Amino acid sequence: MSDDLTALSLIDVSGKIRRREVSAEAVTAAALGRIERYDERLNSTLMVLADSALEAARRADREIAAGLWRGPLHGVPIGIKDLLWMEGLPTTAGMEIMRDFRPGKDATVVARLRRAGAVLIAKLHMTEGASLHHHPSFPRPVNPWSEPHWTGVSSSGSGVAVAAGFCYGALGTDTGGSIRMPSAANNLTGVKPTWGRVSRHGLMHLSESLDHIGPMARSAGDAAAILAAIAGDDPQDPTSLPDPVPDYLSFVDAGVSGLTVGIDWGFATAKMADEIVAAVRGVAATLADLGARVREISFPAVGAAEMMPLMLAEIAAAHGEHYPQKADHYGPRLRAMLDAGRAVDPVSVARAYQARDRFRGRLDRIFQDVDLILTPGLGQIVPTWEALEAHGGDDVTATRLLMRFTTPFNMAGVPTISLPAGFTADGLPVGAQLIGPRLAEPALIRAGCAFQRATDFHTRRPPL
Repeated sequence: MSDDLTALSLIDVSGKIRRREVSAEAVTAAALGRIERYDERLNSTLMVLADSALEAARRADREIAAGLWRGPLHGVPIGIKDLLWMEGLPTTAGMEIMRDFRPGKDATVVARLRRAGAVLIAKLHMTEGASLHHHPSFPRPVNPWSEPHWTGVSSSGSGVAVAAGFCYGALGTDTGGSIRMPSAANNLTGVKPTWGRVSRHGLMHLSESLDHIGPMARSAGDAAAILAAIAGDDPQDPTSLPDPVPDYLSFVDAGVSGLTVGIDWGFATAKMADEIVAAVRGVAATLADLGARVREISFPAVGAAEMMPLMLAEIAAAHGEHYPQKADHYGPRLRAMLDAGRAVDPVSVARAYQARDRFRGRLDRIFQDVDLILTPGLGQIVPTWEALEAHGGDDVTATRLLMRFTTPFNMAGVPTISLPAGFTADGLPVGAQLIGPRLAEPALIRAGCAFQRATDFHTRRPPL
């Protein structure tokens, strides 16, 4: 029975809790039991919050019994990536140097989850400082679909925990693909919202003008429920957007009729594996069958190398308090990245910001003719860790192809959704991505939910 509960979607288990067919306490106990059984092998949780989670679940049961229902997250276990402040708890951001840091307040998104009645069940492992690699002193999460294979970064623990049934959704952060890459690698749905749509107060930054916070879940509807709880203006974050937050769940059943989806087939399929090409063609065909118009576009050239100085300089700025004074506490890969950031020529940074503005403008012009853009989720089939590490410290070579379809949309600040779209012959997930213009989350939810009603990729679970 407990495994049956943890296999449910967030929306389904929420309905059962609301109707009092099952208690939030029983749901939380089932998730905790699954963590105890499997996470010693999968290493997704930094800190299991068993006592406070059970207390929050019992409180949810009392409130619902008294007629107070806070919404679809009420009584539902959710995981937190460990670079978001939780009052009084260690918040490490995967960094040895931050092991003893205990913030005095919650991040805004954490506070909003609490107000929504969510049961915060665990703080989840991640790469060092949200970069590309895990610190040597922290255990690396294990992909539940295949132990030798990459989990995606940097929200690696979030991806593994949701896929393994340890929670019904989790918060991730995304600077160059760190919600969408682990979503694709673990067969999840991930939403990178419009930059500023979700407050970043209480986030330990990697690259401040590129960082996004968003949900990782088992379906587009589940992700919409989490996004609805965390989105909105925040006086504590002056970069947050004041635009009203739509009722995202009202778009779950809206379908795709009237939407135009653009795809540049050359950009999306050049040098891609056959399984990725087949998955993208399948998404396009399914959306067309459901009533969307699919048309060809010409995607603007993206000078990733030209824009890289921007990210590197901002990463160096984010660590200015500790680096290089405490360099010995850093792992070798992040040290190399910080050294590169500190050495960046200011003229190159200026040119990178200019290149970003030009790319945004070209992308805006495309969105005058289409509502959404379709691309693969990853630039290659999920690789093994061994294959990635064969490149040694050359992070650019190792990740350029993987991040080909994610990083541009951090630069543009536009919203995206990563969707399960197929599997390889040996059972590895294959993802696809839809991108919209600024504040197009409703259209992404419409398309994601319609696609998932017509397919079952998102319902498949790893064979633990």
